[in-house]
Amino acid sequence: MSSDIRELSIHRALWISLFIFMGFSILGVSYIGYDYVKLKRSLSINGDFDDTVHSLTGEIRTQRKQIQRFAEEIEGLKKLVDNLSKFEDKVRLIADIKQTSNSSGLIGIGSIPTNTLDPDLPLAQRHSGLIREMHQQVAQTKVAVEKNALDFKQLIKQLEQKRNLLAATPSIRPVNGWVTSGFGSRVSPFTGQQEFHSGIDISNAPGTKIIAPANGRVATAAEKVYIGNLVIIDHDHGRSTKYGHLKEILVNPGQEVKRGDVIGLVGNTGRSTGPHLHYEVLINGTPVNPLKYILD
Repeated sequence: MSSDIRELSIHRALWISLFIFMGFSILGVSYIGYDYVKLKRSLSINGDFDDTVHSLTGEIRTQRKQIQRFAEEIEGLKKLVDNLSKFEDKVRLIADIKQTSNSSGLIGIGSIPTNTLDPDLPLAQRHSGLIREMHQQVAQTKVAVEKNALDFKQLIKQLEQKRNLLAATPSIRPVNGWVTSGFGSRVSPFTGQQEFHSGIDISNAPGTKIIAPANGRVATAAEKVYIGNLVIIDHDHGRSTKYGHLKEILVNPGQEVKRGDVIGLVGNTGRSTGPHLHYEVLINGTPVNPLKYILD
């Protein structure tokens, strides 16, 4: 009877090869597992880095928007300074006051380029340059503002002087009436000869009120031989006025008067052909045509 059991003989070299293969397989699987873990960790780190970059990008974008608003405020400040400078020029033109110093405007201060304010601009472009330029413009604007302040202070002082000068300038009629004799050469009603008439004669009814045409101080209030009752007002700044032939003097020497104050009444005193006011305007002691100083 024959047996069904067979003996399988495996060569020793094959066993060695099989163990080596299994060893490499284990090593390969281990390496793949390690690489997978490392890759996963790397992806996690990269994800955190991306989140950080995204967060920083958002912050920088917000900062750039804030810079843009700051730049717009700078432009608004510059426009305000420029408008003030133009207003000063207009006031000087109206008051006929010349600028004694250089222009106080924003000449030489340029505008911030709008393309540098674009929040979508790549962050590496002109960020630090923009900040530097803005600081420079703020400094220049500050200088312009300080100069404007000095110019306005000077202008106010000049306007004050101008106001005092205008207040001291005879500019209204001292009395209503008819100009019966003008300023300059005329035939004397007493001698029939040519003579220089140093003022104008304004006729009106006796007792008509005479007013001061400007602020001043009464220098003379007395009776004279030829001109009759006389008032002389010193208006300062080299200006003075004379009023002759008054019926009555209503002011006293040294008295301060304002434009529009009553100083006397129309009369016919002294050498006169009828009731009228003899009115003179003198600049630094020299008679000038009073009609040039009557604005009403």
